[in-house]
Amino acid sequence: MKVVLDTNVLVSGLITVHGVCARIVDRMLAEDFQVCVDGRILAEYASVLARPKLAIPFGVRHDVLEFVRYRSARVDPAPLAAALPDATDLPFLEVALEADAVLVTGNLRHFPKRSCKRVTVIRPREFLDLLRQSSSA
Repeated sequence: MKVVLDTNVLVSGLITVHGVCARIVDRMLAEDFQVCVDGRILAEYASVLARPKLAIPFGVRHDVLEFVRYRSARVDPAPLAAALPDATDLPFLEVALEADAVLVTGNLRHFPKRSCKRVTVIRPREFLDLLRQSSSA
């Protein structure tokens, strides 16, 4: 399954080690799904994970970013004319559309259905349920 992880899912997974997003990060590292990114998403991941207020240890941050850099599918999406509440979310939608991937976010309101075309946008809990269903099928 191809997946685009919004930055908030990755951050939450690294700072809340027993939460839903942490299980998604664990499943990502186990390669239970294919993460899709482009250069803009990688840059955002690196920038946000390095914020001192998040206090993500360097080693953890480094290892996760290296995994994403080298184990994810690199996508070169076409620009999309979509009106999103936060324009910085556009790369995530563009990559998901180009890769035919599911977009997982903790901020569904940032991705209104009218702007998302055929991209499935789901919450982290819904994504874990989807993974469970696909692994038991």
